[in-house]
Amino acid sequence: MGPLDLEPEWRNILAAEFEQPYFKKLAAFLEAEEAAGKTIYPPKHTRFAAFNATPFSKVKVVLVGQDPYHGPGQAHGLSFSVEKGVRFPPSLRNIFKELEADEGIPVPSHGCLQAWAEQGVLLLNTSLSVEEGKAGSHAKKGWETFTSAALNALAVQREGIAYLLWGAHAQKKAKMVDPTKNLVLKGAHPSPLSAYRGFFGSKPFSAINEYLKTESSSGIRWDVEHVTSTEDRH
Repeated sequence: MGPLDLEPEWRNILAAEFEQPYFKKLAAFLEAEEAAGKTIYPPKHTRFAAFNATPFSKVKVVLVGQDPYHGPGQAHGLSFSVEKGVRFPPSLRNIFKELEADEGIPVPSHGCLQAWAEQGVLLLNTSLSVEEGKAGSHAKKGWETFTSAALNALAVQREGIAYLLWGAHAQKKAKMVDPTKNLVLKGAHPSPLSAYRGFFGSKPFSAINEYLKTESSSGIRWDVEHVTSTEDRH
């Protein structure tokens, strides 16, 4: 797990993080957990999937999650997303319900958000690994520092990005973003525990596309079953 696993643009931005003491400590922790026979999600080769699917210069939207899903076969490196054929976790089902209410897009047959990522939606969790069955088990092990470095680079070097921050954990990232140069949408988390406290009815998807168009950028095609062409992606 090192810079060679990263898409080239992100590698240039984050390479120095791999040399920091906190990251070496994180890598040693993960190695020890796996050596002890613990099951860690997502699989090692997909931990940087969010960066690899959405190069730095292509980011239009940042959707911040907390930690990966901790059930078998769910997490694959993109926040809130699951592979095709995997049953929707409750938060993802609620995201699709709000998408249908907001944009009129029917709930899809699968929950893979790769099509969003390829259009410029950075689907980034603040922690990039978790132990099976133990939500938050890899919190405060170093991942937050790494992912904050990525978000800070976007905040400093880019503008005209829509940040979608659901829940108190994600909203802590708002302080590094200039709201006069970007769109910052803060709202309730789509989890069943909080979705009825302001997530449903918030219409974030249409708000993001309206903003992107004011920035002379094409909007996101939110239908995950739409296959984007190379031209659509860029």
